[in-house]
Amino acid sequence: MLPAPPAGRDLRLDFFRGLSLWFIFLDHVPSNIVAWFTIRNYGFSDASEVFVFISGYTAAFVYGRVMNERGFIIGAARILKRAWQIYVAFVFLLVFYFAEIAYVSSHFANPLYTEEFGIFDFFQKPDVVLVEALMLRFLPANVDVLPLYIALMTFFPPVLWLMLRQPDFTLLLSIGFYFVAKAFDWNLALYPYDHSWFFNPFAWQLLFVIGAWCGLGGARRVSPILNSPPVIALCALYLVFAAPLQLSWLFPSLSGRLPSWLLILPLDKTGLSGWRLFHFLALAALVIHYVPFDAKFLRSNWARPLILCGEHSLEIFCLGVFLSFSAHFILTEVSSLIAMQIAVSLAGIGLMVTVAALMTWYKNIERRGGKPPPSATQEGFGGVTAS
Repeated sequence: MLPAPPAGRDLRLDFFRGLSLWFIFLDHVPSNIVAWFTIRNYGFSDASEVFVFISGYTAAFVYGRVMNERGFIIGAARILKRAWQIYVAFVFLLVFYFAEIAYVSSHFANPLYTEEFGIFDFFQKPDVVLVEALMLRFLPANVDVLPLYIALMTFFPPVLWLMLRQPDFTLLLSIGFYFVAKAFDWNLALYPYDHSWFFNPFAWQLLFVIGAWCGLGGARRVSPILNSPPVIALCALYLVFAAPLQLSWLFPSLSGRLPSWLLILPLDKTGLSGWRLFHFLALAALVIHYVPFDAKFLRSNWARPLILCGEHSLEIFCLGVFLSFSAHFILTEVSSLIAMQIAVSLAGIGLMVTVAALMTWYKNIERRGGKPPPSATQEGFGGVTAS
């Protein structure tokens, strides 16, 4: 039986964060039929936006309290400590990821794995690449979310300080910075310096700040507007508008039936295209409207596996990256039949849920052993309690 969630927790955050983890894992497995159940196929945004938004929401909610109660220095120290923890997890992930891909490539004499997952340069100059990776200037495929979150958290203390005093002004500054970054094409370079970060932190900071603004009461202040019938209808229409366009990009034969002015794809994911941003905000508005804090299904048995993964999202994200390559290897070297695609997808999700359940069980054992219970308000890649 899966462990019960802590009382008072906003299970919506854990549920949708866990769902995003499942979607990210499935989307990272190439040629996977199960990935057709993820949201990226039916709209402009995908699980990445969910991840960044919830991370900003929970970071502001948790550290806003710390900064208010104990001052800027303590709050900033706690934020930077969390950024360091995510960095350490990123380093461990790189080591295991490099080892997994290197072993499979050499053992099965298939060097294409190193090129496909972006670590070919590692075999040419391992000493240089390792140093560049430690400085977040070399990023293999599928790990980009962690460096983005490290960067956002590192520069979050002054943003949070200002947001606690002038939340709307801080949001406006973030919007302005977003447009300036796009106008001047700002991004961080990656080794060997012929390309840039896949998630441009200068652009994606806007979604993180929007999440933080909502976590500090912004969503509550605008809830009368968001819940109004015209806005809900507009959001629904936008989602309906996006679905056929996204499908036309996936199936080029459909694009011939659309007028030329509607052919706006592919959208800029690196720079967080406005189409993607508004699509996610419309989706979030509908979820908030139709999924209340005390929704009964959140306490159901079928929702519990998702919530468990959401409670341990840093660890489960890292595990999902490792499992996605394992699944790709099996589909390439063993069988790519639809039955195998379904099997590896379900096995990967099952392992993610099992590890999350074991982590919760171990925390409960520690709590019963008299040790201080872990905080239910872990930020970013953790959980959050309700206000």
